[in-house]
Amino acid sequence: MPTAPQNTDELYLALQENDRRPYGRTRTVTAEELVEAAEQFAEPLPLVHALLELQEAYTYGSEPRKSPVAFARLLTLFDEQPDLFDDRLRHQLFWRFKWVAHALRQLPEVPLPSLRQWLTEMRDRYEKADLGLQPYYGQAYQLAAHVGEDTSLAYELWAGRTRTRLSDCEACEICQRARHHLRAGDDERALRAWEPVLAGKASCQEEPARSASYALLPLLRTGRADRARELHLAGYRSCRRNPSMSEEVGRHLEFCALTGNEARGLELLAENRNLFDEVDSPLDQLGFLTGVEVLLQRVELLGHGEQPAAGYAGRTWTVAGLRAEVRGRADDLAARFDARNGTTAHFDRRRARLDRAPLLDALELTLRPRSLDDTAPAAPVAAPAARTAAAVPESLPELIVQARKLDEQGHPDAQACWARLRTLVAARDYTHPEDPAVGPLARLRADLLADEANRAGHKDEFAAAAELHEEAAALYDAVGQPGEATLARACALLATAEIPAETEAAGEAVDETEAKAAALTAAHASMVRLHEETSGLAPYQEARLLRLRATALALRLQTSRSDEHVAPVLAEVDLLHAFATRHDIVGQVSGALQLRASTYAISGDLPAAVTEVDALLDRLKAHGPAWHLPRTLGLRGRLQLGLRDAEAAHADLSEGLRLAADWPADAVDTTRLHGDLAEACMHLGRPDEALRHLTRSAELELRHGSRTDALCAYSNAARLSLDLGRVEDCIALLDSLLAEPDIAAGEVDDRLVAQLRLTRARALHEGEDLKAATAEFVALAAESAGWDDDPGSHAMIAAETAVLLGEAGEFGRAREAADQALAAHARAPRHEQLSNCLRELARLQAQQQGPDGLAGARAFLADAGRIADEARTAGYEAHGRSLDTALAYEHGRVNAYAGEYEDALVALDKALALLGEPGTDDDRAGEWAECIRLAAAVEGLYLQRPAPALTRLDAAISHLTALGRTEETEPLTSLAGRLRDEEVRPG
Repeated sequence: MPTAPQNTDELYLALQENDRRPYGRTRTVTAEELVEAAEQFAEPLPLVHALLELQEAYTYGSEPRKSPVAFARLLTLFDEQPDLFDDRLRHQLFWRFKWVAHALRQLPEVPLPSLRQWLTEMRDRYEKADLGLQPYYGQAYQLAAHVGEDTSLAYELWAGRTRTRLSDCEACEICQRARHHLRAGDDERALRAWEPVLAGKASCQEEPARSASYALLPLLRTGRADRARELHLAGYRSCRRNPSMSEEVGRHLEFCALTGNEARGLELLAENRNLFDEVDSPLDQLGFLTGVEVLLQRVELLGHGEQPAAGYAGRTWTVAGLRAEVRGRADDLAARFDARNGTTAHFDRRRARLDRAPLLDALELTLRPRSLDDTAPAAPVAAPAARTAAAVPESLPELIVQARKLDEQGHPDAQACWARLRTLVAARDYTHPEDPAVGPLARLRADLLADEANRAGHKDEFAAAAELHEEAAALYDAVGQPGEATLARACALLATAEIPAETEAAGEAVDETEAKAAALTAAHASMVRLHEETSGLAPYQEARLLRLRATALALRLQTSRSDEHVAPVLAEVDLLHAFATRHDIVGQVSGALQLRASTYAISGDLPAAVTEVDALLDRLKAHGPAWHLPRTLGLRGRLQLGLRDAEAAHADLSEGLRLAADWPADAVDTTRLHGDLAEACMHLGRPDEALRHLTRSAELELRHGSRTDALCAYSNAARLSLDLGRVEDCIALLDSLLAEPDIAAGEVDDRLVAQLRLTRARALHEGEDLKAATAEFVALAAESAGWDDDPGSHAMIAAETAVLLGEAGEFGRAREAADQALAAHARAPRHEQLSNCLRELARLQAQQQGPDGLAGARAFLADAGRIADEARTAGYEAHGRSLDTALAYEHGRVNAYAGEYEDALVALDKALALLGEPGTDDDRAGEWAECIRLAAAVEGLYLQRPAPALTRLDAAISHLTALGRTEETEPLTSLAGRLRDEEVRPG
């Protein structure tokens, strides 16, 4: 707190501000400072309010030792000066007797007789104040359940009584009843009791998150896995990182451990690392640590005990080490509670959780299912085993020979051989075989460099690839392999040409397309010279060099899209095809035919491309190589998409994906097959299937090290899941991505991360978490204000931020955000988005504030009017509603909210004049009907002129009926009926 309040008004403002903060140390420390400030005033009432705030901060900040102390001071003030407490304060005071009972249960150092004595004090106080005793019996039941006594009588004495104003909220009582049935072993009855809370019909600050955590395992045991999945995603988000709900977090970790989601469990544990140190409640610690131990025990059982895990601050933990630490602490806590209570209840409950076997082998919880192997650091992810793959030879000489032979063929199994050799050569005790068939170690090192360079090129790391190819070429020269050296230098030329050009050179702007096309032209010319200068090439080497020449020109065509670049590609392809056919190099024959088909496709001749691919597929089925089939089917699938035949595309791509399972994913481009299938599914109206393919494509990109491509694919998947209404799936996916170490460390492109955060903010808004969504939007708006190269994006983000602030009733801050959006719009116009934002802000302010908000609302509409004028002058046409008609309608609605009905009617008549009567198949019919409805409501109901309103409605209903737009007539008919009823109703 910067400065202490100097008077009571400032104190009350500071208390209100602190009340808006999330629970935690910041709020608690501020509450303590405000109590100190309140003590300086002569009036005792501010101290009452400050103590109430402090006790709330302690209670929900998981500091049970301090909550009773604050309450004791309140109770003393009440006993000494009862007149200070009006009905509201008195209600709060008696309500908080339950908070103290709860706090004392959480502390094993408080003797059991003291707990019972407090309940007696509560009962006596309630009786003296003539308050019903149901809340007291509720606390007596909870104590019996905590201790482990027979709760039958205590339950009946509580549950059988009528609720009072001081009873726990309905949602919390439902949770207690359901847990009672759960302890009795009746899952079905517990779930029936929970249904109103889990369905969202009863809620409070802690519910339904608390109930969801307890309902997860009963749902699994009763076969409702999908419902458990839904509640896990929504419930976890509501309790994560919250010290007062640490036990609930522990139950979500346990759920992950028992459903084959150990990797997600470790991810969530890392996200909640703060709970190891911030939870001051021993009982909450026990619940959290037991859930943590269930997870760690399962991970260790699966053989991952040495994997890193997030634990107590101050040291690095492995799963096994953290499990031992957690077990010791949790055992001690359980023993302390049982010693205090004189039972073994906490030991028994803990043991039951730890002894529970997994309930499902696997349950896909998120759009990003991961295994423990995926999360292990620096663990290489092996490609899927190929059924047709030859076994990697055990003999080192045989392995080297096999790797080179497969590499010459372009066979995918070469990857496994090179990977094995890379491991062997890197070992300190490696000894190179003395075998003429193998050659010297330098030759093998050159081979490994060439393979590493190829892998770098596949990840678009062109500079690194070029450097590695040059190193390989030098080694090949040194060991007398000029053909391999030439190939390596040709590959280096191509990689260098693909390095993105600098956008400026010598102070002048550079056209990236022209620069890249020129670089590829030069690379091709250099390759031709290399070819001419090198003699004695083996047929496979010459074919590969011809393939590189053709590839350079094909990339140039792909870059320039110039018709004059088509013929040179086809000429090079013909050379390659003739040479490969003459020497029976089947892989290069297929490669030439693929290049020819792609060239036709890029030039726009899709039918010719399909003809080429059909012939190639026939050849591949007859002569091979089989590993070219998935890529070729993928190419035909993309061509079919271009020809708008999504069904055929889906069939080709699905078959390609089926065949791709026989080969390493990166060798047959499984990633792209999934991505293209997602597009085909969207065209076919199968968005859920598309979502599955998008996420699989993204995870494959991630596993192969293409992080930017992976995050882009995941970003698309998140937006699609949001479009599908799968809000919790979207948020869970993005939370997982944003927790990635490189993103958290700021090592990923800030715009890409901003897009992920923007989608998450929109999902939070869609999920009705307005507070979290607004905070994220405000942060994004502040960051994007510095994007001088992209003011348009800032305009849109600031506009959305303004709307959320408006929804929260913060119109001053909304005005500031809207002004930021307008300033950015002046540099990069976003007419429609800004107009929509300003009109919505006007509606929100008029709706929430009525006449008091009219001036602010009209100011927003004036800005929207200027944007409409700008758009008209610029010849801009909106993709949705006309900006002018939408603005006129909003003037009508805003004035109606503010009670300015004549102005509202004038504005709505203007909107109707701008729209004109809709015709057949006119997509404006719905907008027109809504204008008619609102105008008639204003005229007939608020201006009390039903006759002209009915005339308006009847004419519109007739017109829409004639057009066959019966759906649009329904609200008009309903309003007309209401007006006629009011006409005949006696005054």
